[in-house]
Amino acid sequence: MKITLLCALGMSTSLLVEKMKKVAKNRDINVEIEAHPVDDIDKQLKTADVILLGPQIRYKKNELFKKADAANIPIEIIDMRAYGTTDGEKVLDQALELMK
Repeated sequence: MKITLLCALGMSTSLLVEKMKKVAKNRDINVEIEAHPVDDIDKQLKTADVILLGPQIRYKKNELFKKADAANIPIEIIDMRAYGTTDGEKVLDQALELMK
């Protein structure tokens, strides 16, 4: 499974990805987690199983959700509190819930 975080590529997202990877490893979940700039959405839709958006790019929600829906890829905005506190466990759970 591949989880892709799309953002403006700040330090917070990179830290969040690392924390998510640690939680996944501790839970023995085989998952690939990456962060990419939001402008890469078309490329990421070809390989991602789920996409999470950084709260700072929520202004692009309508455009991005349309593209993801057309590609049949689950997409959601990362919980703002979890993003702000870089809560890797909560964000991983959010991604896993989208996969159901």
